[in-house]
Amino acid sequence: MTKKIQKLLVANRGEIALRVMRSAREMGISTVAVYSEADRNAPFVRFADEAVCIGPAPSKESYLVVDKLVKVCRDLKVDAVHPGYGFLSENGDFARALEKAGVIFIGPSPEAMKVMGDKLAAKEAVRKFDVPLVPGTEGAVSGIDEAIKVAKTIKFPILIKAAAGGGGKGMRVVEKEAELKEGLERAISEAQNAFGDGSVFIEKYVAGPRHIEVQVMADTHGNTCYLFERECSVQRRHQKVVEEAPSAVLTPAMRKRMGEAAVNVAKSVDYTGAGTVEFLLDENGDFYFMEMNTRLQVEHPVTEMITGLDLVKLQIRVAEGEKLPFTQDDLKIDGHAIEVRVYAEDPSNNFLPDIGKLVTYRPPQGLGVRVDDGFEEGMEIPIHYDPMIAKLITHGATREEAIARMERAIDDYAISGIETTLGFCRYVMGHESFRSGKYDTHFVRDHFTPGVLEGNDADERMAAALVAAALHGEREQRPKPVAAGVSNVSAWKLKRR
Repeated sequence: MTKKIQKLLVANRGEIALRVMRSAREMGISTVAVYSEADRNAPFVRFADEAVCIGPAPSKESYLVVDKLVKVCRDLKVDAVHPGYGFLSENGDFARALEKAGVIFIGPSPEAMKVMGDKLAAKEAVRKFDVPLVPGTEGAVSGIDEAIKVAKTIKFPILIKAAAGGGGKGMRVVEKEAELKEGLERAISEAQNAFGDGSVFIEKYVAGPRHIEVQVMADTHGNTCYLFERECSVQRRHQKVVEEAPSAVLTPAMRKRMGEAAVNVAKSVDYTGAGTVEFLLDENGDFYFMEMNTRLQVEHPVTEMITGLDLVKLQIRVAEGEKLPFTQDDLKIDGHAIEVRVYAEDPSNNFLPDIGKLVTYRPPQGLGVRVDDGFEEGMEIPIHYDPMIAKLITHGATREEAIARMERAIDDYAISGIETTLGFCRYVMGHESFRSGKYDTHFVRDHFTPGVLEGNDADERMAAALVAAALHGEREQRPKPVAAGVSNVSAWKLKRR
């Protein structure tokens, strides 16, 4: 039996650091924040019971320096580390360094992370458990001759993927043989530059796929459960922007099959803690294993909303050696939840980052609305990290209510000083393909153009201009409520530099 955790260091920043610390505090666990010089005044630093600056703004000089983090653990007598997501959350060397220092790593074993961090090794592991796999190579492609042979066998189009990849890097869709050599060379080069490993493999390209992932939780006593699925098909650059739970298209029978397959993926590496198994769902209702993320996901709140579970508390209890407090039959889906990621990006300019100052920042409130954020009004969005400002989550008794609640919440979200993805997310909520549930990972390609966010209503544009001018005039003060005559204009539309 592992000892009870008394002091927890969160090896992360921003909203996820704050979210983890809140759950820890409710459990009576004291918290330690580590921060870079760029995050000195961030809310998560103030919230922690103790805080230590670990270096300059660049993450390679602060958040990614294992020796610095281990030293803080030793100096402050930390019992455990929660890695959040990103940074060192899937780094086996970090987990081993903590173990050597007598500190609990809240996550799976380094061995499980290593296998699931290599897509080829992961496919080999799950193949023994009869998990459905996309047709393709079983190992890395040796060269163009093998690539041509495989492509002809499984038929074009094909997908070239980096073995050590993620986030869409080292990935190329090839439609025909004439494009194969160039596509292969580019994928290898990008994989080498991004991951230091140029190994790539080939899969059959699944047309019109939906990206569906299953949350799993496993303890150290052999119990593994699936906490249902999340639909993550609205993406830009192969990265998620809108997520919902449950999926609008899974039947109970499909949900059970996919959930049981996810449990088998976890069992293939003796997994413990929280993990996410990602699948592609094709137009025929067949699903295929893609990868497993061996950490907490950005979109975990939608699972919490439909299950009533606190995933961070479960992670901590599993790390302490406790059994899961439920069985699979105990778990039920309650309503519907949607999450949109509020990025400091300009959707009208290919979603490029738009760094600056949060001149106005007023998150929405109300029944069924949750905001996980790590910023406050007046703060600068640093250029050194991911440009996500917040996660906006709504929950309703039905999918329709969750969508309506999200539209209201987006309209109530007031941000000025930077461009954000709120306008794009509002567009998604109102689009017929999303509302009907008939959408896939090509949503942005098929339905979105920057011009759709401009609007054609002259009165609305005039109202937005007037309110924006008023906000600009009160730049250094908290903005006053919007005048009654323009209260029907969405807050995110009022933002102008």
